[in-house]
Amino acid sequence: MLFARQCKGGSVMSRRSVVVVSAFAVGLVVLGALAAAPPVGAQAGGYPTKSITLLVPWPAGGWVDATARVVAGIAEKDLGQPVVVTNRVGGGGQVAWTELARARADGYTLGIVNFPNLSTIVYDPERKAAFTAGAYTHLVNQVLNPVAVWVKPDSPYRSLRDLVEDARKRPAQIRVGLDAILGDDHLALLLLEQEASVRFRAVHFEGAAPQIPALLGGQVDVVFQNASFPFVPRARAGEVRMIAVFARERSPFLPDVPTAAEQGFQTTMSVTSGLAAPKGLPGPVAEKLQAVFARAMQSAEHREKLQQIGVPAKILVGAEYTQLIDELDGHARRLVEQFRKSR
Repeated sequence: MLFARQCKGGSVMSRRSVVVVSAFAVGLVVLGALAAAPPVGAQAGGYPTKSITLLVPWPAGGWVDATARVVAGIAEKDLGQPVVVTNRVGGGGQVAWTELARARADGYTLGIVNFPNLSTIVYDPERKAAFTAGAYTHLVNQVLNPVAVWVKPDSPYRSLRDLVEDARKRPAQIRVGLDAILGDDHLALLLLEQEASVRFRAVHFEGAAPQIPALLGGQVDVVFQNASFPFVPRARAGEVRMIAVFARERSPFLPDVPTAAEQGFQTTMSVTSGLAAPKGLPGPVAEKLQAVFARAMQSAEHREKLQQIGVPAKILVGAEYTQLIDELDGHARRLVEQFRKSR
């Protein structure tokens, strides 16, 4: 499951279950067809004839930026033109996704999109989003990344239960580092608060990179961030500790750390990261981009690099990816509505 919670009452959610569909496995037939696709030069005329801009909604130093640069570097070899990664940071993704929605649908402006984060911006009326999930041509999903709980090596919290028990004793005093408002890590925190009947103090950052110095420097007590780069390498080096992951299975990068469910909590939460273009992209161009980027993501180079930096790949294409987005979008809408009613 991407994210689900059995609500037990409280101030954040109504008393009912919220379930989001499990991620779909990639079909062998689909991937086989992509692998057998004709050379890119035989498709979509002479496209591309110049460099392609890839908008990344988060700053350099985080996992979304890192994975975008990996796949861009591989794909540009196939395309024969540079894929230039450009960070458009702000508003928890809103700046980049607005620019992407307004760009020309000619294949020369692409972007990384993250769900449920994009949808929560759309459905929060205070954000006044200039886009919807349907404002894009969704091409290929690259990553499915669960949220985890991170602490300093000398933190007194050895488990998620330790953290929750302390929160019961000190309501709204434990400072939790997050990134986007109503992003995946914030939703995980809200769902945990509801499940455990506790309150934390949320401290928002623009992406994962600044959260590490804030944690190590004592500006926050805990960080809710994905179980991946840049935290995984720091954990391997003994600089931070992961005490729980909000997923049905343990992280392949830190398999000794139990899931939240193993510690008695049912909250789960993950975020997608995929490639999109503005709506209206010509079919032949969309097919070429989908084929090229899917091949890049299936390559040994891509697999090895994501493994090295510690990011879980989840390649979804075509109807599978579109269906996943549609279901995530619908569930995100209900989560935002319930959150707004409760505050």
